[in-house]
Amino acid sequence: MPKSESTNKLLQNSSLYREFLAEREEIMRHKWLESEKAGIDIGFEEALTNWMVNHRAEWRKRRQAERTAV
Repeated sequence: MPKSESTNKLLQNSSLYREFLAEREEIMRHKWLESEKAGIDIGFEEALTNWMVNHRAEWRKRRQAERTAV
């Protein structure tokens, strides 16, 4: 099996990596929403900082509740 294929399989099975992807998706959604409100692209760093300060804790609580409910 080529190295990149085995690496991809390892990442797909990693819960940490799946959480990273889910968090990144939320940040990108937040970036889009805030950019639409501002009428300009606010950029990833501003969206990331704003999301972490204002939304991350609640998002993590919801994710945890969803995982335990399953």
